[in-house]
Amino acid sequence: MFGNHMKKTVIAACATVASLSLLLAGCGTDSSSGKTQIRFATWDVAEDVDRQQTLVDQFNESHDDIKVTLEAYGSDFDTKISAGMGSNDTPDVMYMWNYPSYADGLEPLDSYIEKEGSDWKSDFYSTLWNYNSYDGKTYGVPVGFTTHALYYNKDLFKQAGVEAPTNDWTWTDLQKAAKKISSKTDAKGFSFQMKPDPYDFEMYLWSNDTAYSDENGTLEGNIDSAKAIDTYQMFQDMEKDGSAVATEGNGTDEFRAGTTAMYIYGSWALNTLDEDGLNYGVVDIPAFADSDHDSVSILSSSGISIAKSSKNKDAAWEFIKYWANADSNKARIGSELPVLTSVVESEGITDKSQYKPFYSMLEQSDGYSPSSFKVKGWSEISDKLALSFEKMYNPSTLEDPASAITEALK
Repeated sequence: MFGNHMKKTVIAACATVASLSLLLAGCGTDSSSGKTQIRFATWDVAEDVDRQQTLVDQFNESHDDIKVTLEAYGSDFDTKISAGMGSNDTPDVMYMWNYPSYADGLEPLDSYIEKEGSDWKSDFYSTLWNYNSYDGKTYGVPVGFTTHALYYNKDLFKQAGVEAPTNDWTWTDLQKAAKKISSKTDAKGFSFQMKPDPYDFEMYLWSNDTAYSDENGTLEGNIDSAKAIDTYQMFQDMEKDGSAVATEGNGTDEFRAGTTAMYIYGSWALNTLDEDGLNYGVVDIPAFADSDHDSVSILSSSGISIAKSSKNKDAAWEFIKYWANADSNKARIGSELPVLTSVVESEGITDKSQYKPFYSMLEQSDGYSPSSFKVKGWSEISDKLALSFEKMYNPSTLEDPASAITEALK
């Protein structure tokens, strides 16, 4: 997953290569060692890169014919991958999530996956393949993910005399609890982002039986449907009645400080909250009372892909298989949630109360595809939608949601 700070020392790949033409060919084969050279780009930083370097070293030690060099791009990842694709200098293997933007520069992996057999593919949670595919082709092998879940502060709930959230809560239950906590303590009951990432926010529409778009990517009549407006309105109403606060960030700072009792976020916060010693719990996202299904979560998925321009695709696939195998999954626990059902079972991941909701939300969210995979020109729509959200939820404006959302359609 993306970190917040660049690693101070970026590991430069192929730095000793004297020939520019050899570099542009993707480092090819090192004539001095006879090994096929593979460049591997990661977006991670700091200790996560150190863990990855250890895994890369283990791969290199166990392969006489392939040498992988790790390139840590940090927050420059998208810029460098885009530039690489434009100049035919793309790393052979790279982390990936934004398949609609990068699919033209990636190698379809369906034939490689098919050769591994059905048992190999079926060990991955099936929902994850939806997020690593685009336009009917698979472009990435899942290596990590997070769904979202509801975090709550046990001490604030106890202080307010409110029963702790459960997995069968509805938004009505959350609203009642938030009001009581706000009136009985110095904290707000709930917090949400003032300018939420539109990609993430669509999960609330899914839970309320709607979406930004239909299967053809049509926004009109969907993003502004009655149920969509009701969903936007629900968050604003909580802000207006004082039971919730719209935050500038993702809500983790307020939750850590004890100024809010509940918020919804991915598993990224777990390590930080554990280090803080915060007395917290995690449960499924609440469902809508009048919906006939469980709540749904968006996925933030880490995949690993091969560049279409790679001259060494078979060697790249060997490395991908290694990076996606059970031992590598186990080694990355703590920085990425395991994607293999066998590892989740063997390591007892879902026996841990703080992890279990992220997996139940994963299973509840099977079959949903983000509008970013269906709507042409999504990045422009996303920018407009983010501004519409800010107009709805900024306390200085609190614009009518029906009015604010029409501006995203212009």
